[in-house]
Amino acid sequence: MKVLIWGNEERYQRDMPDYVAGSGLEPVFCPRQVELTTMFPEHGDAELLFVDAISPVDGALMDRMPNLKMVHSEGVAYNAIDLQAARERGIFVCNNKGCNAAPTSEMAVMLMLMALRCGVTGDRAVRAGRQIQFKEHIMAAGGRELGDCSVGLVGFGDIAQAAARRLLPFGCKLYYYAPHRRAPEVEAEFQVTYLPLEELFAACDILSLHCAVTPETKGMVNDALLSRVRPGAILINTARGDLVDNQAVRRALIEGRLGGAGFDVLAPEPTPADHPLVDLPPEAAERVVYAPHLGGITASSFARAHGNMWASAAAMVRGERPANVVNGL
Repeated sequence: MKVLIWGNEERYQRDMPDYVAGSGLEPVFCPRQVELTTMFPEHGDAELLFVDAISPVDGALMDRMPNLKMVHSEGVAYNAIDLQAARERGIFVCNNKGCNAAPTSEMAVMLMLMALRCGVTGDRAVRAGRQIQFKEHIMAAGGRELGDCSVGLVGFGDIAQAAARRLLPFGCKLYYYAPHRRAPEVEAEFQVTYLPLEELFAACDILSLHCAVTPETKGMVNDALLSRVRPGAILINTARGDLVDNQAVRRALIEGRLGGAGFDVLAPEPTPADHPLVDLPPEAAERVVYAPHLGGITASSFARAHGNMWASAAAMVRGERPANVVNGL
């Protein structure tokens, strides 16, 4: 069974389980920076397709692969894959649910701490020989500890739950919103309190996004929602850039309604230097911390993800159902 892989061959070879060689699976690689269609028609007969989490896979592409049986995202996200088109064609779409929960939750906590404790601006001050001046400024202004903050988790899946486990030892008060409220025993386990989304944004010092991009959540952090935040609230996004209205968040930062932000993700990717949440006026810019979408990128998370992918591919060879199907088949 041919597996067309739109990604880095060296990385895939590094994380490929030993059993793949004798499993009846034939990997074929297309570099991520090259259009997948350059592999057609020679490899258009592939039955399985592995893609990066942000690689677009639409119905037109599926139609050029008539034998396609499964599209597997290399990550947790799958919003770049047309789920309806795949469902109509009987193609499984799968993701790596939970594989990057630990490192992404670490990234969220790191961004919270950096935003609260001047992680970037303090570094710059020391490098510029302004250590004492910067310290005196912070002493006069006052600073918050993470444990003094109430944290609102938007979404309560694997990553948000991993974040909750890491935040509890700091002493944070934890709240969450999800479309479906969790059972009382789950809330008790994680010591979280449910709030409707609007109330969550009004109640919390730190708002951390951990939900998938859907028609309902795209652009959900908009002017109306941001009008509810308490002064000085910090927005953290380690989920997907499409969850926020870029211009609305920009206005909130410039006007001071948001006291800061930490972004591991921005839309679009690649992110241009003139992005509205990057090209900010100096006063707003110094309150924002960025990471280049590294939340889930660790050796361990890739090993887990690729283990899942090849296990599902091997299941398809055996005529079995793959794991983590997300398109309702």
